[in-house]
Amino acid sequence: MLPKTIALIDDDVDFTDSFAAFLRDQGVEVRVFGDSNDLLASESPFGWDFYVVDLMLPGVFGDELIRILRRRTDAGVLVVSGKVGASTFASVVDAGADMYLEKPVSMEQILLVIRALQRRAVMRGQRDQSWVVDLRAAQLQAPDGAKVDLSDTDIAVLRCFLEAEGGVVTRDTLIQRLGRDNTSTLDNTLHATIYRLRRRIEKASTSLVPLQSEPRVGYVFRAPLKSL
Repeated sequence: MLPKTIALIDDDVDFTDSFAAFLRDQGVEVRVFGDSNDLLASESPFGWDFYVVDLMLPGVFGDELIRILRRRTDAGVLVVSGKVGASTFASVVDAGADMYLEKPVSMEQILLVIRALQRRAVMRGQRDQSWVVDLRAAQLQAPDGAKVDLSDTDIAVLRCFLEAEGGVVTRDTLIQRLGRDNTSTLDNTLHATIYRLRRRIEKASTSLVPLQSEPRVGYVFRAPLKSL
């Protein structure tokens, strides 16, 4: 059981060339990022099924990159690095990595760990992770039980995601649902609404925020969503 897509973030060209080719031979779609900022500036930085991360990176350091990823995705994160030290393992696990392997390590060993972590991720995904929009109470309930108060604008946006049933909702659809005439102002209102809602969820809940952007299209709620 392997992930369909893997982001490989490492500036060691010899390693990334050989390991990316090895993964592609296994049928995995791989993209290499030699700089962590390149990943974060890409079209869909949080849309990969799995991440293999070095610690000593140009741009955002590896442990901080893992913390950023963990705010938006529950995908598997494996650290493969030559950085050694008594506290290295503890620091990367605290940051949110699933496992740490020290270079040099064989590609076969890395593959075994990826397969094991992916199997666990699939099992977690099979549990009930539903989010609930309580329209009467004007609240969004996370899978961990946390509740987020909703404004009228929040509810209008979330109704679109309920109707989409997991599909992408275009920016135009969301803007139209807000129901005013000034498109430029509404676009700013939409961005602000999504941003504030994400932040409130992050502060209230330990659950990953499933509200994500779909580049050049709109937004998607990447978790089961139902209403009361």
